[in-house]
Order: sequence, then C-alpha cells, then structure tokens
Amino acid sequence: MNIIYLDTIDSTNSYAKSKISVLSDKTVIAANHQTAGRGRFDRKWVDLGDDNIFLTIVLKPSTEFSNIFSNFTQYMSVVLCKILETYKLRPEIKWPNDVLIGNAKIAGILAESVIRNGKFYGIVLGIGVNLNSNINNLSLITDKKVSAVNILLNVNNINKDLFLEKFLKEFFTNYEDFFSAGFKFIMDDYISRCSFLGKNIVVKFCGQDVTGKALGIDDTGKLVILRDDNTIQYICAGDII
Repeated sequence: MNIIYLDTIDSTNSYAKSKISVLSDKTVIAANHQTAGRGRFDRKWVDLGDDNIFLTIVLKPSTEFSNIFSNFTQYMSVVLCKILETYKLRPEIKWPNDVLIGNAKIAGILAESVIRNGKFYGIVLGIGVNLNSNINNLSLITDKKVSAVNILLNVNNINKDLFLEKFLKEFFTNYEDFFSAGFKFIMDDYISRCSFLGKNIVVKFCGQDVTGKALGIDDTGKLVILRDDNTIQYICAGDII
C-alpha cells in the first residue's frame, strides 16, 4: 500500500482518475482539503476542515470489468461501520452505502470505473468522513441531516491519523477475501447494520419512485422490494428517499 498525501485538491477521486495509468494497485490518495468533493449522483460533499477524512483508494484487481466492482462501496461501508463501532458508536447502513448514526449521515462513498478507449484501467473508490466538526459548520449543510464523530462522542477532536490507520488496516485485511467471494463475504455484516429492512420505503430508481416494503438484500447486494402492487423487484442501483 502506497499513500500519497496532498494538501488541497479538487477531488481525490478526480486526481486518482487523472493519474490512474501511472498509479499502482492499492494506492491511497489522502487530502487535507477538497474544493470539489462529490458523492453519488454528483452531489456535493462539503469540506468541513482538514481534521476530516478525504480519501480515495485506487484498485486494479483485474484487467477486465467485473460485476463485483459494484459491491466495493458496500464493502467500504461495512469497513467504516466496524471502525466506528470501535469508538462505541452504533452506525447503520442505508442501502446501498450511506453510513448513518442516529439518522444523521456521517460519510459519503463513491466508486468510479475508469475506462478509456475500451480499456479498463481500474476503480477509484472514494470516501469522505465527517470526523471533526462543530454545529456551526454542520449547519452549512442544509439538504440532509448530518453529524460528525467528535460531536456524537462529545469530544473536541478525534485523532485523524489513528482513525485513518485503523480504517485502511481493516479495509485491506479482508479485501482479497471479499474480492474472491463477492458480496456473500460481507452479506451478514452488511444486513445486520441495515435498519430499513422490513419497513415501507421509497426508492428513486431510473428516474422513478418505487414504493413498497424492503424485504431484504440478495446475495449480490441488490435491494429486494415487495412493491405496492404485490410484485417483487430487485434494484441494483438507486437511492432510498
């Protein structure tokens, strides 16, 4: 594992994509500040200061695209939950990869495939974690309920370097096994942290709202919904709203 530390960058994912042809597998890009951080569906990720996590991992597990790559964000969400639990917190996962504590979002995760002229170069897997903030800064985020780890623990500061060390160790300890086995490797860990299962939900999928009961997660990571018309639908990508 090679770690590249940057001070200020537009986006660690954008940096990784621009350099992916020369970056080795398992290279980590860590920045103190992001000026144009992004989440899923091009949502803006607000920079709350240099004591927070802005991170991208470059992954080149094969020379061809594989369906398992769609599960990388789910794997990362489980890894983050395990680290947060070492701080005596109780995180939950909102499918597919949002990590929340007490209904407040703590992290954003974004995976992007890099394919140029038909050639697959790899995956850039980014994460932003609200590690340290204050109420005033959090109030700048108005489109969703958010929090930060230090606020939830009622402490002034969480050691960023220690958190990062724990996170990367956990990620790479089981990464090869996950890549070999697929979503089944994390299925139990993932489902045990999904609080929305068994409840009526609305999922935005392909520009439409799908309503129904969340029955479960299948062994490929898809969300299984019993729709209001009593049909079963498997959703591979979307957003619970």
